[in-house]
Order: sequence, then structure tokens, then C-alpha cells
Amino acid sequence: MPYESSPSPIAPDFSSRLWTAGASAGVACGTLLVVAALNPFAARELLLAAAAVAGLTWAINARWPRPTAAQDAIALSVETADDVRRDEPLLNAAVDSLADPLLVISGGEADDIAGRRVRLANLAARDLLKIQREGALLVSVLRDPRVLEAVDEALFGGVNVETTYESGGAQPRHWRAQARTLPSDGPERLALLALHDETDQRRMELMRVDFLANASHELKTPLASLAGFIETLKGHARDDEAARDRFLDIMAVQAARMARLVSDLLSLGRIELNEHIPPAGRVDLDLALTDVLDAVALLARQRNVRIEIESHAASARVVGDREEIVQVLQNLIDNALKYSPQGGRVAVRLAADQGPEGVAAPRFPGAVRLPLLTPDRQDDARYVAVTVRDHGPGMAREHLPRLTERFYRVEGQKSGDRPGTGLGLAIVKHIINRHRGGLTVESLPGEGAAFTAYFPMAGRSAAVPPADAASRAA
Repeated sequence: MPYESSPSPIAPDFSSRLWTAGASAGVACGTLLVVAALNPFAARELLLAAAAVAGLTWAINARWPRPTAAQDAIALSVETADDVRRDEPLLNAAVDSLADPLLVISGGEADDIAGRRVRLANLAARDLLKIQREGALLVSVLRDPRVLEAVDEALFGGVNVETTYESGGAQPRHWRAQARTLPSDGPERLALLALHDETDQRRMELMRVDFLANASHELKTPLASLAGFIETLKGHARDDEAARDRFLDIMAVQAARMARLVSDLLSLGRIELNEHIPPAGRVDLDLALTDVLDAVALLARQRNVRIEIESHAASARVVGDREEIVQVLQNLIDNALKYSPQGGRVAVRLAADQGPEGVAAPRFPGAVRLPLLTPDRQDDARYVAVTVRDHGPGMAREHLPRLTERFYRVEGQKSGDRPGTGLGLAIVKHIINRHRGGLTVESLPGEGAAFTAYFPMAGRSAAVPPADAASRAA
């Protein structure tokens, strides 16, 4: 640190330091001049040395003009701008790595709605809203009036506002939208819009409410039956062995029904909670179907129902969770077995490399067809489709839209030999929705019903020609 800028109280002032250095240099120069006078042969070199000593002494100790405050500010701004330009890729990467969607929005006039534009959007925002990094019109990106009003309050009112936002699509998500005012040096006003995902909390609340409502409603009947039989066994049927055995059998059936109901409700709640999170595993649908057939083989033999398998898939690998996909296949085949007559048959067809038009094609000639779940359309998407068809009583058209509702059963098909909770197809729908797949039903009264579930392929593969299809019977 130079002496003149040092806060030290013992630092010599400029004049004393320059005087001391000058005196020392003068003595050295005088000595060199005396020696030069006494030795003429080396006079030239000695004179040059004396001049060098004098010049260096002045250059080292002279007070040079310092930069002004304005010059310091300009130099600092230039250095800062260079640092920003150098760190811009790092800043962009840091913003894009954030999990929450962030948008910087600009606006000119308060009454110019078309002037609100997205100046910057990180990767999460671009994926959610399907926009480019900058330049998009805000009203074409976000159509929610509450969010647009919050952005206007931040842009032109200088107020920080929070509101809620629900994104559309097959898997709706709930967000907390926060609009914050940003400083701006130009004529445009700037605001920051941050979206925080609250889907898990909202789904947890809904799952808790639904579970309590459904459990309290559906458990009334079996609990009332158990209470009535217990009261009877404690009363006049205490010593009636035949009645006691019959009542105990009925109580066992009701207890098993309650256990299935609670298990299905917990399973459905767990699936709904994670419905917005797509699975990342890989599952061979052909092998999963084989495992399910092995599991239901005993039930098929008991009901004297033949299961026929038709496969048109060289590769049936899909993106999914194996346990959940097995649950879908088992629920569909169980339903087909329940509603198949004695000596009937259930047809299971597997087809791979299907496009959106392929999975939408009818598979049950003459039947009424209805999509129960349709994924967000992607023209280049490829699917593996599984169709399970029974040859039972079928269903009328008016029942089809309600098949995936909780506890819904077709009137006239609630016989006691078909035990169930009415949650099977609801579970199927939510699992398929989590896998970004689809579900359709085709039915014709008196001819049976066919359910088609399709899942996104893990990789494209050519479908096997029908002539090479392998057929198996179980």
C-alpha cells in the first residue's frame, strides 16, 4: 500500500520521504561524478550510471496523478460487465437447474395486455408451459385470470401477490403462484413469477377426505351385519350349532369383504398420491402377462373358463412400474373371469408399436366403444396395447362412462358369486394415468365386453406381422 494512502500514523509524509530519497540519490550521484573526474577513461559509463540513479529515484518517489471517482466507476462497471458476460452460462445453468418454474415477465403499459411478454423462463417453466426461453406472449402461455391479475399487481402496482394455479392435461397439478416486483432501469416494468408445486399436499388432503368418506359409507353394511349376527349368537341362537356355523361363515365373508375394501382404498389412495409422478422403470409386458396368467390359472379352472392369448409383439417393453402394471392386468383378467359363464372363454390380445390411431381402432366389431382415459396427444408416441375380452352379459351404453367411478356397479350384476369392492377399475384408471397411457371399453349387451389398456413403449420396435403371431391357450 503506498504511503500517501496509508492510514498508519507513523508513515512519513511525502515531502520527508522525497527529501530523504533525494539526499541519498544526490550523495550517490556526487560520488559517481567525482570518480568520473578522476578516471577519464570510465567517465562515460559513470555519468550514465549517475543519470540512471537520479531518474529511478524520481520515478519511484514522484506523486503520480490518481484516477478520479468517475474513472474508477467506469472501470468497475466495465469489469463487472465482463464478469457478468463471463459468468452468464453459469447463471443460466443455475437457473435452469431449479426445480420450480421461474418466469421473468415484462410489461409496458397497464392497458396493453398484449405487451406482457416472457423475458426469461427456466427449464422447468419451459417444460411445464411448452414455451421457448423468451419472447412468448404471457396471455398465450397462462390463461388463468388469477395468475394474470397477480402479475399485473406486481408489474404496475408494486405489490407482491400469491395465488393458486392448476395446470391442465391428463395429470393436473396444483401450484402456488408468487408474483414479485423486479427493479428495472428501462421504460419496461419487470416482475418475477415463481410456481411452487403443491400437488402432493393437495392430493394428500383429498386422499384423506375421500378415504374417510368412502370407508365410513362402505363399511356400514358389513359392520351392521357383523353386529346383528353377534347379537343373535349371544341371544337365542347361542345353543343352535347349525345356526352358529351358518352365521360364523357369513361373518367370515363380511370380515373378508371389509379387509378387501380397506386394502383397495389404501392402494387407490397411494396410487392417486403419486399419480403426477411418471414411473421410470422398464417392464416387459409379455412376461408380466405370463405371470398374471399363472396366478389366475387356478381361478380359471374353478370357473371352467378358457383363457386364449394372442400376441403380435416382437418386443413389448414399456416404461412403467412392474407391480402396478401387474395389478392392472390382474384386475382386468379377474373382471373378465367373474363375468364369463361356465365353459366360456376370455381372449387376451397383446399388440406392440401402436400409434395413436392404432390404439384408437375398434377391437370388438359391432360394440359400443368409449375412451375412459386418453393421454395427452403425441403424434410420435408408440404404445403397447393389451385387450381383455370376456363373453359375458355385456353392458348397456349408459353404464360405460361410469365404470371407473368408485364403488360403481352395473345394475343387475351384483350377484354374490362375484365378490369385489367396486374399486378395481378405478385403480386401473389411476395406474394407467400415472403411466401416461390410456384405457378404452367396448361392450355389446349379450356379447360381452372388451377393455384395452395401452402403455408408452420403452423403445420403438416393428410389430410382428399377423401371419407370425404366436397363439397360446391357458
